[in-house]
Amino acid sequence: MATAVAAVAPSRPRPVPPAAGASTSDGIGRIFPLVTSTASAATLSDLERRAGRVLPAIAEQAADREAQRRMPFEQIRLLAAEGLGTWRIPGEVGGPGASARRFFEFLLDLAAADANIAQALRSHFAFVETLRTLPDGERKQHWFDRALAGELFGIAGGEVGGAHGAIATTVRPDDAGWSVTGTKFYSTGTLFADLIVVRAVDEQDRPRQFVIPADRTGVERIDDWDGIGQRLTASGTTRLTAVRVHDDEFLDLPEPGVGRPKVSPFFQLALAAIEVGIGRAALADAIAWAREKARPIKHAGVARSVDDPYVRQAVGEMSALIYAAEATVLGAAEAIGRVDDARERGLDEQEPLVAASLDVSRAHFVAVEAALKASTLLFDVGGASATQRLHNLDRHWRNARTIASHNPRAHKLNSIGAYLLDDIEPPLSGFF
Repeated sequence: MATAVAAVAPSRPRPVPPAAGASTSDGIGRIFPLVTSTASAATLSDLERRAGRVLPAIAEQAADREAQRRMPFEQIRLLAAEGLGTWRIPGEVGGPGASARRFFEFLLDLAAADANIAQALRSHFAFVETLRTLPDGERKQHWFDRALAGELFGIAGGEVGGAHGAIATTVRPDDAGWSVTGTKFYSTGTLFADLIVVRAVDEQDRPRQFVIPADRTGVERIDDWDGIGQRLTASGTTRLTAVRVHDDEFLDLPEPGVGRPKVSPFFQLALAAIEVGIGRAALADAIAWAREKARPIKHAGVARSVDDPYVRQAVGEMSALIYAAEATVLGAAEAIGRVDDARERGLDEQEPLVAASLDVSRAHFVAVEAALKASTLLFDVGGASATQRLHNLDRHWRNARTIASHNPRAHKLNSIGAYLLDDIEPPLSGFF
């Protein structure tokens, strides 16, 4: 089967027509070409300076992109080209070596600029985090080098149609090596990726993970995600049909269920950070609306909307909610940093991992509640005119609600209570 996407040379960071035999179509269900680029090695101060320049430009058209459903290929490739996918690559292997807290400060800013892009890159950031936990070796360095060169990693892990977490995609040995066949959904960010991290089971039903090029023959990435929110995250289908897998593409990961998953707190805190970013964007829109567009209701007794005490109260409440949520996210990031410290000192990671899982669960709950409330209070500031579709202000609530549905916050509270009351550690499911 011909590839469904086409690669371009690193020196040409823009879409090109697909290779011969590739298929594309318009609208929902279209399959997109791959775009690649390179990025020079950057220091932490380089990344901070580049982020300060790039993020305002990304924010400028975010509402229009979402309303028109224009996928952010150009914006994501710009972030990669500027090295903004490399924050957590350790300094000793050529990366900036950002702390967990510094990375999440960036993710909060990115999510405030465009929550769709922040979630689309979550799989990439999480794979870099996974590499940090693996034994040193040339394959680990190889994947770090790919990220340092500006390449992005997507994910093809989840599936639908079976029990939650069940994997039907199979990877089997053959005369040429290995071959994988299966259909994935929730492939967040994979339309934008150069490389795909795939989950499958082998002939003995053992879980396996490996990394393949996104343009390899038999890979189809289909834009069929139609959720009410996070519409531009490319969270739809990845179809794998007899795709070749080489021995050196398999990842050396711990057996599932052996110890607490090392990257789960990071992966989950990313969602909480995106929720806070959504809340920050809603607050910014509320302030701009009150200053520039709102009319005070006739019985308010004021000439300007910004003088209405109830508008002030709504904006103040939004600010307080987001302030508290951001503080909990950054506090949880520091807990992840303590896991880093234990690993680097050769100490047992399990105790700080449990603490990080609990802190992330607390942050997740607070962030979701804050984002949902703030994105509703926005309309108390804006009034009836703010509900017009042309303003697209409802995207904040739609985005917050969609992310909140990923991992029910009631289970977060249950796990916290179980630990405090009965010393029961959070589940090892990868969602804590």
